[in-house]
Amino acid sequence: MIVTLPGASLISSRQRIHDGPEVASLRGVNMNYGEIQALRNVDFSVYAGELVALLGPNGAGKTSAVKLLLGLAQPASGSARVFGGNPVQAEVRTRLGAMLQVGKVPETLRVREHIDLFSSYYPSPLSLRQCLAAAGIESIKDRKFGELSGGQRQRVLFALALCGDPQILLLDEPTVGMDVEARRMLWEQIRGLVARGKTVLLTTHYLEEADALADRVVVINKGAIIAEGTPSEIKAQTAGRKIRCVTRLSLGDVRHIPGVREARQDREAIEIQATSAEPVVRELLLRDQSLSGLEVSGAGLEDAFLALTRGATSMIQ
Repeated sequence: MIVTLPGASLISSRQRIHDGPEVASLRGVNMNYGEIQALRNVDFSVYAGELVALLGPNGAGKTSAVKLLLGLAQPASGSARVFGGNPVQAEVRTRLGAMLQVGKVPETLRVREHIDLFSSYYPSPLSLRQCLAAAGIESIKDRKFGELSGGQRQRVLFALALCGDPQILLLDEPTVGMDVEARRMLWEQIRGLVARGKTVLLTTHYLEEADALADRVVVINKGAIIAEGTPSEIKAQTAGRKIRCVTRLSLGDVRHIPGVREARQDREAIEIQATSAEPVVRELLLRDQSLSGLEVSGAGLEDAFLALTRGATSMIQ
């Protein structure tokens, strides 16, 4: 199900955005944890050479979808396919790389020992030097995993995901715990992988990250996909434009101006989400000639995400 908010025309989950062949898919998937339904009739595809960002609130079903594609869980109904086969098959798993939030790594092994061990599972792994360089961890290769900071551990886990030189990489919240510099470094590495023809499925809570990296964004809420499109399409069709100004008009008056989707007080100014900025600005100036501090900008992916998930809450039963 794809939710269309008022004034929006979101791209269908079945409409192709990328030219490459399909490399991973969920078809009619339902998945339960006891009485909790984690995924509901999910249809989802990833195509070769693209980077897809899977977004959603906590508990939306993102990690469940990733686990299905890795063969770490089974659906109650529907199917998960990777390279046309079952994800549990060895010939499929050797073409996958994964970085998960859950799972333990022995803390007494040194970084280089971890990479050597994981590389042994793959037929044509990258060299130790390539893995260390890709994750920016050359300086800590001889340190034990248990001695590392949270950000350093994330970079080691990224190296482990890369070491088999996989064709598709599934990254579940890869930059959690990283400082800004380390996060930006990882972004560059991920961009480089896609430029080399790799396919990446990314889940993240950092919407700036999805905006900066993704060819396509898929939004999931309460186990159902509610929107799909390029970052610019999602922003344009759900969040519109953002207007900030200082006005004598009341918040209620502003909210009743045609084209205003939402308005809120922010210190001395009012922030407005509008379908189109120009007619709203004209109306503001007509109603308040003392208007000042006017700023107009494109709404960000965070604004679009909030609009989608709030709007879908009452529509998904």
